[in-house]
Amino acid sequence: MAQLPALGLGVSTEYGAATSAGALDVFALRERHPSYAAFLEVGVEVEKGYDSDARRWIERGHPSTFHFLDVNLDDLGDVNLDDAGPGDDADGAAFEGPWLKTLRAQLADAKPAWLCGDAGTWHFGRRDRAHMLLLPPILTAQTASSIARGVARLREATGYEVLPENPPGTAFVGDLHLLDFFSRVAREADTGLLLDVAHLAMYQHVTGRAPTDGLDAFDFDRVVEVHVAGGTVRDVAGFSVIDDSHSTMVLDATWAIFDVVAKRAKNLKAVVFECERNGNDDVAPGFARIEKAWAPHG
Repeated sequence: MAQLPALGLGVSTEYGAATSAGALDVFALRERHPSYAAFLEVGVEVEKGYDSDARRWIERGHPSTFHFLDVNLDDLGDVNLDDAGPGDDADGAAFEGPWLKTLRAQLADAKPAWLCGDAGTWHFGRRDRAHMLLLPPILTAQTASSIARGVARLREATGYEVLPENPPGTAFVGDLHLLDFFSRVAREADTGLLLDVAHLAMYQHVTGRAPTDGLDAFDFDRVVEVHVAGGTVRDVAGFSVIDDSHSTMVLDATWAIFDVVAKRAKNLKAVVFECERNGNDDVAPGFARIEKAWAPHG
């Protein structure tokens, strides 16, 4: 973690996001507010690759991170193979399929600071466009160990540090608190964490906990990157959930968590405001709020 660069504040994108109506123009944002767009986190499904805006950013040599959107870290077969479907090969490194080879080529183009991504279930069964989804992991020690092995394998295979992220969800199962679970993952993989404070607020809300529950015992030294995003509380047949809307309306619970993390995460090197489908003028207050709480980023 000590060797990773300090990136500051950044924004995220994924394939085609910039072409949606009213979407963020990251190049205009960087020109007008350089500190708000110090880097770009590029969300990538390997099959799709980079869109034109991501390629333009990469060609200009601006800093970036690579956020995978298509690999189940708890399945070594998924990390290694591609089309073989679920399965844990004997030694964890016996095969390399098209997915991993294409990933390496994409990383060679972008030269990101690190890899990161939600450590959940991105696809059910074989990696196929019809099977794509995102579910949170089962919060048990066994699953934490499986994800840690996947993180280590992906790091070994690419030469890049891999930061697992806590995924969003409207239901969670398992006997571990989400923060305890990801502390185990990071410790066993000997890596840092991408802590999404909006996703954590979702977990705390749906499990009936206070926003900052569990933070007192959390290992903040492992937190390298943080995501902040807007959310929408809604009622589904009497069940209150939070949609991960990526709007500019950041919930009070999310800010409460971020304020604690910003003060205590001494190895925090990057914060992303996930607001890619909002106009440039609309995102400015969120960035200003992040800057105020996270003075060390400069």
